[in-house]
Formats: sequence, C-alpha cells, structure tokens
Amino acid sequence: MKKVENIAHINTTINIIYVLCLVMAAWGCTGNTDREHVFVFHDRLSQYDFFEGELSELRPAEGVLRYELNTPLFTDYAYKARFIKVPKGQSIEEKSGELIFPDGTVLIKNFYYHQDERSPEMGRRIIETRLLVKQDNRWKAGTYIWDDNQAEAFKEILGATKPVKWTDHQGISQKIDYVIPDNNDCKSCHKKGGEIVPIGPKIANLNKMIHTGKKPLNQLQYLSAKGIIKGLEQIDQMPRLPVWDDSTGYTLNERARAYLDVNCGHCHNAAGPANNTALFLEFEQQDRFKLGICKGPVSAAQGSGNLKYDIVPGDPEASILYYRMNSTAPGVIMPELGRTMIHSEGVELIKAWIENLEGEGCS
Repeated sequence: MKKVENIAHINTTINIIYVLCLVMAAWGCTGNTDREHVFVFHDRLSQYDFFEGELSELRPAEGVLRYELNTPLFTDYAYKARFIKVPKGQSIEEKSGELIFPDGTVLIKNFYYHQDERSPEMGRRIIETRLLVKQDNRWKAGTYIWDDNQAEAFKEILGATKPVKWTDHQGISQKIDYVIPDNNDCKSCHKKGGEIVPIGPKIANLNKMIHTGKKPLNQLQYLSAKGIIKGLEQIDQMPRLPVWDDSTGYTLNERARAYLDVNCGHCHNAAGPANNTALFLEFEQQDRFKLGICKGPVSAAQGSGNLKYDIVPGDPEASILYYRMNSTAPGVIMPELGRTMIHSEGVELIKAWIENLEGEGCS
C-alpha cells in the first residue's frame, strides 16, 4: 500500500514539474516574471499586435504611438510610418541630452510608396517593416517583408530585392529594385561605439510641432504627457534639428548640416563605423577640417574620384562629398547602404551649401 502511495506521490511531483516547465517556457525561459520586458522575434508581424484592424492600415493599438522626425534619412524616396512602444509602467529618460530607452522598447519603422504621390488616397504599397528592440540593455534588429497582397509581413534575416513602381509628385513614373538590407547591414548603419543604437529618435529630431487633435502640439510635450518620456524640463529650450527642406524657416547652412547629420553623421562621427576617415558630419561639429573642408581623403581609391579634398569651398565639382552623393556607382556611392537612387533634392542642397561656404578654394 505504501509503495502505491509513493508512486502516486512521484507522479504528482512529476506533474507539478511538468506544469512549471510549461510556465517557464511560456515566459521565454528567462525567469523574468515581468512579461512586458520579454521579447521574442516572431515569424509574422501580425503576431505582435502592434496594429488594430487590417494590418496594412497601420492603425496603432493601445500603447503604440506614432512619432515624426524633423529631418529623416533618405531611402530611395520611400515614405516612412514610425511608431514606438514602451513597456507599460516604463518611460524613456533624458540624461545629459540623450534619451535612455528602457528594456522592452520597440521602434517600428514601416517603408512604403504611394501609387501616385499626387493622390495618396489612391493607395500605397508597404515594402518592409524594421524593428529595433532593446533587450538586456542592447538593441537588436529584425526585418519583415510584406507580401504582395499587403495582408502580412514575414521575418527575413537575409534581406531581399523588390521591384517597386510609383508615380512621383511631378507625374513621372519611377521604377527601382528596392533593396531590403540584411541583419548585418542594419547593424553596420546603426553601430556606435560598437553597439547598435537608434538613428532618428533623438531629442533634437523629435523636437517639432505635430498635429494630434484640434491644434498643433510640440511632440516632446505630447510624448511627455503620454508618459513615454519623463524628465524633460524647459522643452522650449531643447535643441531642435532643422528641417532640411524648409527654406523659409531655416538657413541654407542649417538645412545642409541637418541633412548631413541624419544621412551621414550616424557613421561619420568619432564613435561611428566611419571614424577612420576623420570626416565627422554631426550637426554639432564646428571644426571645419573635421567637416571635410580642405581635408584630404584617407584613401585615394575609386571613391575619391581622383579629387584632392572632401569639400572645396565654392567648388562642389571639386568636392569628394558632392561627387559621392551624386553617384550610384559601386565603390563610389555614399551613403553605401540604403539607397540605389540619387536624392536629387538633397544633392542640390549640398551643392548650394558648398557653393556658399566661406573661403576660396584649398591651397
């Protein structure tokens, strides 16, 4: 009789252990009882429940907020719908001018094209969705490619190429092979000090007026009111990155420097992957030589076009910076990733900026 009781006791213990194992598996086997901080990259975008209703409508679910940037990164004329999700009860903190994101933060960036830029109501095609997730105090990247019927997006780590057609705002038909980067490409662009970091959402680039209701509101105030960011004081005195294509609100120099900051400065800084070039293009940079003015290239390879200086004041055609921005040739194109087309408006802005720089050539 005692033997039967022992067997029953053993079976009960096994069942308890089995249930505990199932519970631990459900929590990601992390031992962390705070579910908001546990993140797993799913196979399908819809599994996250970031959006309500039809997935392609990108209508944010509760706890997911849309955000905008003063000056965005150029990606072959793609439009971008950006969202952020911060774990419930957590907030982004400001520290020494930097935003410190809590574990569990997800940045959601959707790339799309209008069928006709002159009539957005005609519809759009979403190409990819990129996620940046902070877990264990480190950022991790994941990419999702949308299917042709716009019903779902699927995880892809190897990247892909998608043919894309659209009509631009001038009524001209455009056609490209849109390149979706692989995970290593994502890491190379987002790397700073050896770690992956976000590029766009920083205080100066988020500091702008947005429309969330009946009247415009400062986005930093909006995010603070929503509890997404805390610790911001005297928002009216916070730095603001200029809008690169707003010629009425900002000077030529401000617009050009903002454009270079976002499109080039994430690599070209002292802690970035292009630090060996000694060409530093952050908006805050004040050293003319580090900005490339009358600075020779580190390497005289194909990318320099046999030109002597990164920037020659008054002479865009003699400037390596302009030469590389105005090209799509392999080994010359800059930025190296994220575009296959020349950003005509951006190139014209930098051309005008170089033409108006103080100084007469480089001796």
